[in-house]
Amino acid sequence: MAPVVTALSARPAIAQQVLLTGQHSGLAEAFQTAPVSELGLDVRNKSVADLQDTLTIAIGTHIASAPPDLVLVQGDTTSALAGALAAHSRGIPIAHVEAGLRSHEREPWPEESNRVAIDALSDLLFAPTEAAAANLAAEPQVTGSIHITGNSGIDALFLARGTALAPPRDAERKTILVTCHRRENQTEALASICVALKRLVCELPVEILFPLHPNRHTRRAIQAVLGGTAHITLTEPVPYPEMVRLMEASWLILTDSGGLQEEGPALGRPVLVMRGVTERTEAPANVALVGTDPDAILSAVHGLLMDEVQYARMSRPVLPFGDGRAGPRIAMLIEAYIAARTRLAL
Repeated sequence: MAPVVTALSARPAIAQQVLLTGQHSGLAEAFQTAPVSELGLDVRNKSVADLQDTLTIAIGTHIASAPPDLVLVQGDTTSALAGALAAHSRGIPIAHVEAGLRSHEREPWPEESNRVAIDALSDLLFAPTEAAAANLAAEPQVTGSIHITGNSGIDALFLARGTALAPPRDAERKTILVTCHRRENQTEALASICVALKRLVCELPVEILFPLHPNRHTRRAIQAVLGGTAHITLTEPVPYPEMVRLMEASWLILTDSGGLQEEGPALGRPVLVMRGVTERTEAPANVALVGTDPDAILSAVHGLLMDEVQYARMSRPVLPFGDGRAGPRIAMLIEAYIAARTRLAL
């Protein structure tokens, strides 16, 4: 969201405030051009339903004190849905950054349901791609205005890339950057992923760098199995510029993250996705779904080690998710929308 906030700050007619819900800590410093408020809630160990209720009430209380002309939410998290619900219940228009992503499977995890619900509530829908816009156009419950803008996450990537210095690579072992945090990959799936990672460093000339997610339960489970394993380095969560540096330094990205499915191709890094389905259905040649079965993961990595042509094909930078100018496009559309509503109110 920082590129959108920066672009809005360049428009004198727009006043804005950033509200951080506490999903991640240490984000305030990313927003240098707008005032920042934080809810300051302790949301640890809450169920998804309790978290949604808590956030919706807290966000609603915050915006009720000075109702804005528009509430802008990003992505598909529970906090994004809570922001949309809080605004909708007060009759405040909603804009959704990263609208229209669909896996087309209502898994038992909340993200797909969150995406669908936020888009149904939104007045402005900023779709990153033509495919995302087509998803929105096909859903009767979506009544807002749809705009293809690219994803502002690519804007953030390009800005961070200019400040990130890649470390030298190990000539003997190729570095695989791993992230794993999705609810669908907890318990049994997480155990399978850990088995796969151990096999990778034992059977192939690779090393693994694994920044851990803040979720305490996931961290403990991973540390219990992989801690102390040769050629596997578990680290604390890293700031975004450092993450970009690690992506650029990696030979391969192994992840269940949606963002890395966009960022890897933009940097020319192959991405193997440890999921059965994805909401990033554009499927560039750099990205392949491998699931969580250890044999499937090992086979995919081994294939890239053995097939230089395939690796080269997956290492070409491509930009299916945005060109780095989504922020200014979104800011322009927001200013035009608010100006039009103001004229109608006069």
